[in-house]
Amino acid sequence: MDAAPARYDVAIIGAGVNGAGIARDAALRGLRVIILDKNDMCSGCSAISSRLIHGGLRYLEYAEIPLVYESLHERRYLRHNAPHLVTPLRINIPIFSGARRGPWLIRLGMIAYDILSFNKLLPRHEMLNRDQIKEQEPGLRQDGLLAAARYSDAQVAFTERLVLENLLAARAAGAEVKTYCEVREIRTCEGAVDSLVYVDRSGSESEIEVASIVNASGPWVDEVLKTAPSTPKRFVGGTKGSHIIVSPFKGAPKDAFYVEAAADGRPFFIIPWNEQYLIGTTDIRYDESLDNIRASRAEVDYLITETNRVFPEANLGIAEINFAYAGVRPLPYQEKGPESAITRRHIIKMNRKIAKGLISIIGGKLTTYRNLAEQTVDRLAKVLSKKLPNCRTRETLLPGAWGIDRARDLAEASNLLSNKGTERLLSIYGGRAAAIIELAESEPALRETLDDEGHYLAAEVAFVVREEFATTLADIVFRRMMTGFDADQGRSLYNAIASSAAAETGWSSEETQAELQALIDYADSLRVTESAAD
Repeated sequence: MDAAPARYDVAIIGAGVNGAGIARDAALRGLRVIILDKNDMCSGCSAISSRLIHGGLRYLEYAEIPLVYESLHERRYLRHNAPHLVTPLRINIPIFSGARRGPWLIRLGMIAYDILSFNKLLPRHEMLNRDQIKEQEPGLRQDGLLAAARYSDAQVAFTERLVLENLLAARAAGAEVKTYCEVREIRTCEGAVDSLVYVDRSGSESEIEVASIVNASGPWVDEVLKTAPSTPKRFVGGTKGSHIIVSPFKGAPKDAFYVEAAADGRPFFIIPWNEQYLIGTTDIRYDESLDNIRASRAEVDYLITETNRVFPEANLGIAEINFAYAGVRPLPYQEKGPESAITRRHIIKMNRKIAKGLISIIGGKLTTYRNLAEQTVDRLAKVLSKKLPNCRTRETLLPGAWGIDRARDLAEASNLLSNKGTERLLSIYGGRAAAIIELAESEPALRETLDDEGHYLAAEVAFVVREEFATTLADIVFRRMMTGFDADQGRSLYNAIASSAAAETGWSSEETQAELQALIDYADSLRVTESAAD
């Protein structure tokens, strides 16, 4: 006789930032939680953002004042709870003659931004005249330059690590985390959620009993709902956003820039990031396949042209792009109207017409994921008829925020890494870097560095396999060690990382070669070439 399926209070579908945040909150409040994703964690929408923790200045144009207020306060909580991942970022807004947004409108927006974040920890805005901004950013276009506004927000260089730390916290609180497990069927009984069926990488099918389901699959929300007994109307009508990443260029700015595009008036960012510059994003309606989305040549040309206009000495072309990434924002379906006017507020949809106990998350921002999670778990308490403890995530540190000073002391005392290697390790793992150093010191084979500069330890590869749900070589390189986002996509380390991973996982030589080829294929897919199709 087959064993009875496992029983959970809630199954969360989608291990992006919203799903991970919900799993953490629900587990901390005592619910029995399982979270599943058909791919690796943070391999969808959450990975394609501009990597900002910000209030959303442009949302003021659409009178989304509550969203800006929420975002600015969530920014403060994240700065406190994940200081190793979320860091301050100074941003300039140049004001040119003939622009849609003139000095008075920009100044008004700045004042509103400061008022809405009245208890913030970051500096207030300042207005710079033409000479002041020219002196500080000499590479900025001078023709038509009137003035500039400067304000502060925050940046999360590696969104992947933010998502991971939420999953680690969820696991520590008792949640079960399953990546590479695709939900194939949502089953109901008497109109209520009863169980779901998923398939793992090996093709093995499993069923689990659930009292509720949260569909946090981002752009795939409608696809997941199709696995339920009845198909609802369309909920998500996403817009595509693309970014390009380039190395420092002539005239490149010291600070981030938020610039109005001449082509369509849409603001976009030019941001110092990971010793490179992240430029984006675009915002176009998208109704094609949600898998393997890539930046189009038209989007790339748009971002290059606008950057060269604002920084005339840049002279960027396709050859200067290190890589690009693209994806779809899971926004509410809206058939007409400008893409930029579609709300970025999240919607917690109770899918009662499909099944009681089924909830879908539509939209939302990276910055506000924690508050979305709190609201969702509050809804779950009502669905499950449970009196749950109050939410604790507003004050609770993420795992890497603990023991950062101790980790630094251990790393420096060990003399295993260069100074730059130590700083890199702390910026990715925070206080958890101590465990990597301790692992290296306890297992001699893991003390070896993977590079001549002393930036990477073999122990790091073992650690992410043992402790951080990494399954494939691409998981390790692009979503754990973050070397995949270096200017060369970490290619010089691929063989060394593969060798360490094989020793840890037991891959055969054939399996290792297959993993290497899959990694190279993925890295190649992010490159932009002259022959790229529109």
